[in-house]
Amino acid sequence: MRLFFALWPDDGVAQQLSRIACQLNLESRSRRVNRKNYHVTLAFVGEVDASRFAVLQQIGRSLRAPRFTFACDSLEYWQKSRVVVAAAQIVPPALHDFWIRLNDAIGLPRERLRAHVTLARKVAQAPVLQAMSPIVWQATNYSLIRSDTGGVESAYTVLDTWPLLDETENP
Repeated sequence: MRLFFALWPDDGVAQQLSRIACQLNLESRSRRVNRKNYHVTLAFVGEVDASRFAVLQQIGRSLRAPRFTFACDSLEYWQKSRVVVAAAQIVPPALHDFWIRLNDAIGLPRERLRAHVTLARKVAQAPVLQAMSPIVWQATNYSLIRSDTGGVESAYTVLDTWPLLDETENP
């Protein structure tokens, strides 16, 4: 199984991201990501066997963190990956702290957190990107996702979801 932890947007955020993706002036070979696949990756684990899956579920169950809000407020073209993303220019401390704790618990190296949602793939030529109004995202939970990449488009299956704590609770 190919697994990762992610934030999944609510319907309102997904609709706003989809509207922006539809306005992108992309070349014909580019492919817009289906809105049902929009997410912010917190930790990419990769291929795991069944025994490691149980450990990852336990990590998800045991981590406690407060809810947080962030904004996707910038369109960017990443040439190396050949993608267009909606990115958060500012990562709030609660998101950054949670990301560190999650990656440390899994045993992943701490690389730079670039909170983003991929809107288009296989973008060979940098499109002209317009300024975008911020899309405010209230993160209330996080999920463990299985990624199946065998088809034309990746298929993501939510395997488990855990709540982030209400602001009135202590983490």
